[in-house]
Amino acid sequence: MRTITMKFGGTSVGSAEAISNVIDIVRESVEAGDKLTVIVSAMAGVTDALFNAIKMAENGDKWGYLSTADKLRDRHEETLNMLVPPSADRESTSAKINALLDDLVELCQAINIMGEATPRVVDAIVSLGERMSSKLVAAALRHHKLNARAYDAGQFITTDNNFRSANPLWDETQALIQQKLVPLIESGITPILTGYFGATRDGQIATLGRGGSDYSAAIFAAYNGAEELVIWTDVDGVMTTDPRIDKRARVLPYVSYQEVGELAFYGAKVLHPKTVQPILNKGILLRVRNTFNPTHPGTLIGPESEMVDTVIKAVTSIRNVGMLTVSGKGMIGVPGIAGRTFTATAQAGASILMISQSSSEQSFCFTVPEDKVNDVKASIESELAKEIARDDIDSVEIEAEVVIVTAVGAGMRGTPGVAGRVFTAMGDNRVNVLSIAQGSSECSISFVIYERDLKRAVIALHDLALETATVNGH
Repeated sequence: MRTITMKFGGTSVGSAEAISNVIDIVRESVEAGDKLTVIVSAMAGVTDALFNAIKMAENGDKWGYLSTADKLRDRHEETLNMLVPPSADRESTSAKINALLDDLVELCQAINIMGEATPRVVDAIVSLGERMSSKLVAAALRHHKLNARAYDAGQFITTDNNFRSANPLWDETQALIQQKLVPLIESGITPILTGYFGATRDGQIATLGRGGSDYSAAIFAAYNGAEELVIWTDVDGVMTTDPRIDKRARVLPYVSYQEVGELAFYGAKVLHPKTVQPILNKGILLRVRNTFNPTHPGTLIGPESEMVDTVIKAVTSIRNVGMLTVSGKGMIGVPGIAGRTFTATAQAGASILMISQSSSEQSFCFTVPEDKVNDVKASIESELAKEIARDDIDSVEIEAEVVIVTAVGAGMRGTPGVAGRVFTAMGDNRVNVLSIAQGSSECSISFVIYERDLKRAVIALHDLALETATVNGH
């Protein structure tokens, strides 16, 4: 008997047909004797629709948010009716979903009157997708004679008050999961839990940031005794690169936590970057599988780096970034310039994706999300106004339409010449590299290039990974 936590993403619960696959997967696991915990995302597209409803309410578009609520009502009702025949359970589930959509309308009315949405209200609204899908999926499972019950994650995950990107309070969360959730699992119930959010100590819903359903699944797995966490998605596993850029992309059978952390941070869409954090020290295996191709074994993710001959395992990229360069001869040897720059960046609400500094200390550059570039520039110029006035700093320059490309592979550590081969491949393919950074983990090399060169760069690096594999007989 195994204890398994499964998380199903938005496309995996996005339609009646998709949820039918979920039912088959869950039933097979339960019939095999597994103790199962299931975490679900909102139906595909629902969270975006809820964010749009908030914008409509702020802009006074009453018809827009009422129409959104009606469309969501119809979609969930139709899916429920396809999965569950007329019954008291269907009526009860429908009433609960309708009550949540009534809450959506009420909250949007309040935003409409106030003209703005507070972070707390935003979280209350955007969590509705998971709260609806969990009830729908649980009802569908019950129809198939599975003892499934829907629960809000806020009953078990306690967070701080940092709405929109809340942090779990670990000790309290661990205690709640072990005292309240584990007994439910032991009693034979299959809990269907909402992903994406927890609740503050006073019971207010607080989301864990976009993509947080993976993260919440890992939190549950860390404390419910799980031996394995399975992330069910719409691809066969972690791939060597984005198949939309290079059709030769293939599934990696195994990657380490460290490698997948780098891949997730630098743009791979399979996992939320924080996912591995809660399970890292517990040695819980993580598997990524495809709901629509459940016979495929997927990608296994574990603690040990597998030293295969393929030095570069995967290539990934982040679009929609901008690069800022702070330069000036007066910066040499002056302490605190970089620190103040990064503080100013944080004050502008931007996260730094990559940093590179020249050896002379005359300049350094870093990348931030594209929509924050101008705010960051203004914040830095304000912070360093005196240095700019004295000409110690020449300028704060923006380079737009750039991307970060990252080559990942634990085999890079201790393998001479990897960076040389990477950048030779770039030169051979006429790709101009603007800045370079190697992660402290030594299992990734990242660099910034112009967006127009992205496809050429990724295919060239992917060539290198496939070529290395071929040379070594893989």
